[in-house]
Amino acid sequence: MKISLSHALSAAVALSLTALAAAPSAVAHEQQGPAQGAHRASIPFTAATVTAAADGSYVIEWKAPGVRKVAIEANGKVVARGGSSGKVTVSGLPAADRQWFTFDADRGHSLRLADRLIKLDGTVNFRDAGGYRTAHGHWVKMGEIYRSDALDKLTAADLAKLRRLGIRVDYDLRMSSERAAAPDRVPAGTSYVVADVLAGSDTFVTMPKTEAEAVAMMVDGEKFMVSGESAKAAYGTVFEDLVQGDGVLFHCTAGKDRTGWANAALLTALGVPRETVMSDYLASNDYRAAANAAALAHMTPEQAKVYKPLLDVRAEYLNSGFAEVSSEYGSFRAYEKEGLGLSRGELAELKRELLVG
Repeated sequence: MKISLSHALSAAVALSLTALAAAPSAVAHEQQGPAQGAHRASIPFTAATVTAAADGSYVIEWKAPGVRKVAIEANGKVVARGGSSGKVTVSGLPAADRQWFTFDADRGHSLRLADRLIKLDGTVNFRDAGGYRTAHGHWVKMGEIYRSDALDKLTAADLAKLRRLGIRVDYDLRMSSERAAAPDRVPAGTSYVVADVLAGSDTFVTMPKTEAEAVAMMVDGEKFMVSGESAKAAYGTVFEDLVQGDGVLFHCTAGKDRTGWANAALLTALGVPRETVMSDYLASNDYRAAANAAALAHMTPEQAKVYKPLLDVRAEYLNSGFAEVSSEYGSFRAYEKEGLGLSRGELAELKRELLVG
């Protein structure tokens, strides 16, 4: 297998997307409760999720300790009611680009959520970066920041949907070889910006020969995303725009590693607990399950064994990134300042822009 990893991964992703008949079902993760000693939040919900089903229905779940009544609204009408916790299935709603639900309790502010996955014909891992609860009881807004896999297969209908979603800028985190092989398609009026994370890395040069080498390559790659000069420049560019407002999309080829660290860094900066950050990172395994299986099915068992660690996201990969933060910067706040270029004022502005409650 004498082939560069960037070409190998791009080919695998392209093959898997072609083989897909439909995107995988959305998988939502319960939000974590507040840290011990945290103040009582103005949004009383400690957990809330919306999961779209294949039949057009939606599963709504919530927890709001201490409240007596909860009403769930969609399209200006109450579609479900319950107590301090509940799980309901809502069906019969009209088709929409995204179906939004408002969670109202008998005290505190309401919460607006949708299914995290944005269903498109040309992607499998395009999702909302928000919808998570912080350790202090705030919530990361949905409908503001998006993350995705490659955009080269977007259809005209996909582009129209993204235009309606208000995507104003697309940050391409991929290497030059990936961009040349599969150039982005973006809606008219959307700015396109190259933010090449791995431009200065020699980690992804040759294909690993064993499973262990593949795992080591992913771990080393994650470390470079934290401390590599091109990675710091790329992510710094993205975060500079995140502070400015909404409508930001960042993506790589599979939407899981370079994109995964970008979102892990964003959620951590906003105060989302590490356990929740890890769940968001590992969710790529669910969203990409069919694509990855299709890619591996076209390989020999020996090749598939080496490739699988490259297609997966694993806790040890993300943990190596956070370990690199501690090793190189001493703290995540120091990484925010030195690695991402975020001043205290900019970090405060980021939270004002993206947190509610």
